[in-house]
Amino acid sequence: MVSYHTFGADMGFEVETKDCTAVTDAELGELESLSADSPNALTMGVLSKQAEEWVLLTTARESGKLRGYVFCTLERIGGTPAVIMGLGAVMRNNKRNAALKALMNELYHRALMAFPDEDVIFGTTILSPSGLEVFKDLTDELPKPSYRPTGEERAWGRRFAKRLGFSQLGFDDKKFIAVGDGSKPCVFDHESLKPEKIDKDLLGMFSDLNHESGDAMVVVAWAMAEKLEKLGS
Repeated sequence: MVSYHTFGADMGFEVETKDCTAVTDAELGELESLSADSPNALTMGVLSKQAEEWVLLTTARESGKLRGYVFCTLERIGGTPAVIMGLGAVMRNNKRNAALKALMNELYHRALMAFPDEDVIFGTTILSPSGLEVFKDLTDELPKPSYRPTGEERAWGRRFAKRLGFSQLGFDDKKFIAVGDGSKPCVFDHESLKPEKIDKDLLGMFSDLNHESGDAMVVVAWAMAEKLEKLGS
């Protein structure tokens, strides 16, 4: 069993990253309960399958109670350092931003330890503009409103769509929309504390998502080496 701990990471949150082979049924039950009130809630069976498919599970707790989690892995994609985030969720309470920050700070730290002095690309899938808050500390975020991605940027979208298991039925590499298979997609579920303040142009990017089909948006962003040193220290 491989287990890592970072305690007191943010505002009293205890953060832990552990090997998915060490995740217990009781912990999977906690993950299920965390998202019970979310429209993106998933069953224990799906969560168990996620634990089989991913390498690491990062959790954030407050006074021992689960407040957020994300399945993830750190690897190189075509030689480029990458942090790939699969299914994740943050409890929809008034401390959700702090819980998200605690999770991301842990991933920044892991990225810095694994890829010192290198630029690292982060990627995940989301269903609404709220999810873009996952990357608020990063740069060169894609997609973005009224912007035509370059060929290389589109290639990054395709790579992450494939790595996250969303490329089988099609991927629009201009809009970064992955076509679903009719089932509920495994995305990073985060709801903004102030959704009414989200820019209408950001909302427009998500208008082509077919939620009934299980579509999801692939999003990527960069942590440049100097910034990552600050974020991950």
